[in-house]
Amino acid sequence: MASHRKNVPTLKSLSKRQWMKIAASFAAVGMLAAAGVATSAFYRNELAPSQSVTEFSATDTLGTTVSRGTSRESLKGADKNTTFVTVKINGETRIVLGEKDAFTDVKSVLDAGNITLESGDTVSPALSDEVDESTVITIERAGAELETSETAIAFNTVYKETDELAEGEEKVESEGEEGVMETTSLVTRAGDTVVSSNVFASYVKKAPVDRVILVGTGSSSSGSSSSNSSLGTTVPASEMQQWAHDYLISNGYSESDFSAAVYIINHESGWNPTATNASSGAYGLAQALPGSKMASAGADWQTNYQTQFKWFVSYCNSRYGSIAGAYDFWVANNWY
Repeated sequence: MASHRKNVPTLKSLSKRQWMKIAASFAAVGMLAAAGVATSAFYRNELAPSQSVTEFSATDTLGTTVSRGTSRESLKGADKNTTFVTVKINGETRIVLGEKDAFTDVKSVLDAGNITLESGDTVSPALSDEVDESTVITIERAGAELETSETAIAFNTVYKETDELAEGEEKVESEGEEGVMETTSLVTRAGDTVVSSNVFASYVKKAPVDRVILVGTGSSSSGSSSSNSSLGTTVPASEMQQWAHDYLISNGYSESDFSAAVYIINHESGWNPTATNASSGAYGLAQALPGSKMASAGADWQTNYQTQFKWFVSYCNSRYGSIAGAYDFWVANNWY
């Protein structure tokens, strides 16, 4: 009887050329799998694998200090009801976040992103067209250019106690440095006159560095090794910070809580209530994802820093148990 059994080669019987073909096949499968993971990312990450994203805003994808990563998974502040749509204005990309039920058409996305159309603008798709996360809204504005400007972010003075100095003695441990807020605007000019200017994005390009002054206690008993006590006492650097300080203290919070809040907001928005992250859609003092979340603290959330700060405090308490808890997480992860 003829044998119909197939001649199956064993591992030992494979030639060198066959081993090379198998290795090449596995490599190809690995490349396809990696490509699938990359294309499913919320935003395309063009950084080399060895580079970590640690910039204070993902607007600058080449930065080395990002507070939020470039994938949907890294946007921890966005809940399941959050959706996004990509908007391109004169070739520059911005992500607009919003609630799924709120994004019904192109117009609703532009409204959520506070993007104002002008006469002569061309928009695609049409304003009444439905949208989903694959939609890319394109706006072309003739005669307009994207212009970038930088403004200073004030640094804070922080007093920290130490038992290495005599009681009452002060010593400057480190000098302060101003931070840099970068703002990109779509500007239309008639000659040297600015006809219109719409902010496209604004983010912390460089966070301020505190001026730290050590204050002697003359005794080790007053010191504490906790991360809270190491924050010290922060002096408000603006009217906005003074209000935030007074609000916290009057509601039972500590100086350390204020120091923690200042640190986070200095890095997230530079205390700019209209800070807008073009890459993630984060907005406001706390860089809420999306900004409309802050409506729970007040209808004026888009412009009122007090409303935004109250929401920030509530967010820290609900997600991390305290402002100090949010601070500890931010320092360890460069986002919160």
